[in-house]
Amino acid sequence: MFPQFLPLRRVAGRARRAGATALAGLGAAGMLFLLPPAAAEEAGPMTARESDPVALGWMVGAPPPADRIIRFSDGDYFAFPKLRWTVCHFRQLMPTVGVGRGLGPLRFFERRIDDAIDALTFVPIGGVKPMTFGDAFDVNYTDGLVILHRGVLVYERYAGCLDETGQHAAMSVTKSLTGLLGEMLVADGTIDDKAKVATLVPELARSAFGDATVRHVLDMTTGLHYSEDYSDPDADVWAYSAAGSPLPKPADYRGPRSYFDYLKTVRKEGEHGEAFGYKTINSDALGWILARVTGKSVATLLSERIWSRMGAELDAYYTVDSIGTPFAGGGFNAGLRDLARLGQLMLDGGRQDGVQIIPEAAIAHIRAGGDPAKFAKADYPLLPGWSYTGMWWITNNADGAFMARGVHGQAIYVDPAAQMVIARFASNPVTSNAANDPTSLPAYAAVADYLKAR
Repeated sequence: MFPQFLPLRRVAGRARRAGATALAGLGAAGMLFLLPPAAAEEAGPMTARESDPVALGWMVGAPPPADRIIRFSDGDYFAFPKLRWTVCHFRQLMPTVGVGRGLGPLRFFERRIDDAIDALTFVPIGGVKPMTFGDAFDVNYTDGLVILHRGVLVYERYAGCLDETGQHAAMSVTKSLTGLLGEMLVADGTIDDKAKVATLVPELARSAFGDATVRHVLDMTTGLHYSEDYSDPDADVWAYSAAGSPLPKPADYRGPRSYFDYLKTVRKEGEHGEAFGYKTINSDALGWILARVTGKSVATLLSERIWSRMGAELDAYYTVDSIGTPFAGGGFNAGLRDLARLGQLMLDGGRQDGVQIIPEAAIAHIRAGGDPAKFAKADYPLLPGWSYTGMWWITNNADGAFMARGVHGQAIYVDPAAQMVIARFASNPVTSNAANDPTSLPAYAAVADYLKAR
């Protein structure tokens, strides 16, 4: 979840409770919107096909009709069903910075499409009636899904705003990219994960991050006084969103004006290292650490260390705050096959065509997982036995599967036993992954079981 792109007039001061309540959880593209309860109930019956942004004609025309225009400055630019268009078009709405694919050759996947996958069945978590994998595509408001098996593309399907040439918001999958960069620098000795944050970024010495270690930040076991409860109009997330917004500030605004400024204000609560707590500001703190240590932003680092070396088909990009800082907690946007390509690198131990792109030790650390006891304290009832480290989600299942996860249904799912990678972009009207996990996690397991038998 995150902050950044809420219309500032609605969050400044955190005093306008009605406006704040109508806003919501941020996604990897920035602070995203939830609907107020009444609107959510009204939107609920609208199916994936009924809410298809192409069918609804958002932003079509020169200019589009007034009732089909979507603006970043409007309070509902990420409200369902508009969000189904917005997830593919953030660079048209707000400032961004590129992640270049470089000048190297494109690396295409061998294709052997397996039509049997759509007919695979599974029982949703908490359900009794079987569902097919193909049906789950629309149930989860999927915009695109790719499956790789042993590095071969066996499934590819698009809908809504996305096609094979487009880019889509990855939302909190961004955190896993930031965490991966951090683990890479730890693995190559550039950063000591036992170092205190204040020794690397002195500006954070007086904040809650100051006496945390880099490892605490990487594993989100920091003790922070920070709330991302979007139903609470006084939650800290609203001040964070105001600080990160690239929109002009109101004349009476006196708060922080960038991610960096906000991070300096965070106060400590509890002890570092005791429990997992999923808080976006950890990812942005890590982004600051990476930038300070290397002299390069996460966008430049990602391009130089991974994106330009893996044969990506498309450039990617990050949304930024008012001073151009990439949103390391949720601002990444990319093509779907490139997201799958990153997942394949994770599956292959960071090696591609005989070249070690990601240090094997970084991936080994992630796959080993974090402490399930610390994770359990965060109370994710749909994720029993899971853990978290390096900003990746570890299932600890028999296959050793691990994930990058983002609100509204974004995912990279890596299953080593099945030699399978699933990459998905989606625009589920419900922010939390608890809405799609029951029809996603068992679907992934069903495909893994099928592929293991082949």
